[in-house]
Amino acid sequence: MSEDAAVLVIVDGANVVGSVPDGWWRDRRGAAERLRDSLVPYAADGLPGLAGPVEIVLVVEGAARGVASVAGVRVESAPGSGDDLIAGLAAAGPDRECVVVTADRGLRQRVEAYGARCVGPRTVRP
Repeated sequence: MSEDAAVLVIVDGANVVGSVPDGWWRDRRGAAERLRDSLVPYAADGLPGLAGPVEIVLVVEGAARGVASVAGVRVESAPGSGDDLIAGLAAAGPDRECVVVTADRGLRQRVEAYGARCVGPRTVRP
């Protein structure tokens, strides 16, 4: 399956990192890097209920900006609001299946208006 045909999975980095009170606030960049690394297997294997391979984009903002991409996970640093970048990514591919990983209700409404499906942080952080 080509990358263009693969399901696009957009991960709201700040929301997913913040879903587990593990001290992430002391090292936001390190927390984003740990999340990025934990997402790598999903690129090939897919998510629960969604067969792989999938294209994964991790959106980071604030102190986590500048986290590097790795094989299987493209990292996008939001110049401003991470939610705005996520909504823009979801809107950019209307003919492509898109899944957004977030618990943010406002963001869910925004991306669902573009046809994206949403799943919660526990999908990638069981």
